Amino acid sequence: MAKEVSTFDFTAKMRIICEDMTRKVVALQHIHMERVAVGFCQTRSASEYGCYASLTPLRFENGSLTTIRRKQRYTLQRMLDPHGMEYLYLLNFYVPRFLNTDFRNKLITTVHELLHISERFDGDIRRFAGRCYAHSSSQKDYDAYAEKLASLWLAQNPPVEMYQFLHDDFDTLRRKYGKIHGQHYPIPRLIRVS
Repeated sequence: MAKEVSTFDFTAKMRIICEDMTRKVVALQHIHMERVAVGFCQTRSASEYGCYASLTPLRFENGSLTTIRRKQRYTLQRMLDPHGMEYLYLLNFYVPRFLNTDFRNKLITTVHELLHISERFDGDIRRFAGRCYAHSSSQKDYDAYAEKLASLWLAQNPPVEMYQFLHDDFDTLRRKYGKIHGQHYPIPRLIRVS
């Protein structure tokens, strides 16, 4: 009889946290997580330097299906869930780097990425006035706001078992559960429209 291999579905666990955050935190309630693909990317090293997570919008400015670049019209490759519903955003976590940061930073990073989703939930990012349209004129203020929202979520006492794993680093999770797995999504390609 083959020995059963235990595994840990990281992206399923992160989806549950994101769903709870978007239900309970007013500033995130415009987000419909069923239209957000949650995946993870393997980082080449466990170094703390680099990206912890990213949000990829699957539409262009104002939710447009196409954009003009260098006088050519482009669209973006579509991403569908298993039932054929189109995703509007791709939220990726970079493992093991994300898991090797501290608990508080994991929550702040998650909220930070969710905050990039447009209030219109149209596939575009939230755009601020000015040159630094992704993080406003002050990334420090943007991150402080993300930290405040993460604290608001924790203050509502979500079930500890929902987020307990975020207290562990990558190696600890591997020792506890065996293989860490989840959804992998390739970054959608730009497609030229003839």
